[in-house]
Amino acid sequence: MNGGELVAAALEREGVRAVFTLCGGHISPILVAAKRRGIRVVDVRDEAAAIFAADAVARLTGVPGVAVVTAGPGATNSLTAITNARQAESPVIVLGGAPPTILKGRGALQDVDHQAMLVPHVKSAALVTRVRDLAPAVARAFAAARSGTPGPAFVECPTDVLYDERIVREMYGVDAPPRDRTLSDRVRHWALKRHVARLMQPGAAVDTGAQSLETPPPSPELPGRAVSRTSDLLRRARRPVLVLGSQAVRVGALIPRLIEALEHLGVPVYTNGMARGLLRPGHSLSFRHRRTAAL
Repeated sequence: MNGGELVAAALEREGVRAVFTLCGGHISPILVAAKRRGIRVVDVRDEAAAIFAADAVARLTGVPGVAVVTAGPGATNSLTAITNARQAESPVIVLGGAPPTILKGRGALQDVDHQAMLVPHVKSAALVTRVRDLAPAVARAFAAARSGTPGPAFVECPTDVLYDERIVREMYGVDAPPRDRTLSDRVRHWALKRHVARLMQPGAAVDTGAQSLETPPPSPELPGRAVSRTSDLLRRARRPVLVLGSQAVRVGALIPRLIEALEHLGVPVYTNGMARGLLRPGHSLSFRHRRTAAL
């Protein structure tokens, strides 16, 4: 089982049914393995579209959407859509390709410092440098994306942890004898063999605590004290105004009950973030863009 198959298996455990991508050589093992496992691979024409599509899945279903983008321009093209998902508080998983680990930062094909670029815009970012760490990294990304305030998470997967070991060993040339007998050549050959051995180092199965996402995880319950305090504030307020943000509409099934509660209270409502549009246009309680009038 190569690294791409490990990633696909991790996605399957999380209940992923589709991934969005613009195919690239760096990420091909993930896409091939995902298709084999019955995960739909949706090809788009721009990496930003892949992130937007995964974002849409998250908003409509409440579970993380998944996009797979290639190295370099694949990641840079994704930046606007990733930032949009962060602002919208959408749980999105971005799996990114990368050059071989030993060539990182050395000008290899499409070699970009993805971590420096994306860390400010995601909830978590991981660079995987061993095959055995792929599945745990994917599980941690899902946990980060859906915990607390949801948002995007990024996992960087270099080619030499995704492709078959035979291909990786051939790429590094570790199965052939050193080209000559010089000390420097023998040391280089030894270092490459050691590097590949570390990449492929077997490890015991890791219990990642992965949670199946066939259905959205339950929203965390508010502490009783917070509920009581909110209720007390509403009762005592002389001119109450409710400001609702993105998390107010996180659980789609509860939106009708929320609207019913707002209409029962009869309190002016200002919506922000993803809560915009909660109340129909012209609703008597909606004061979008008119906060002064609400007061």
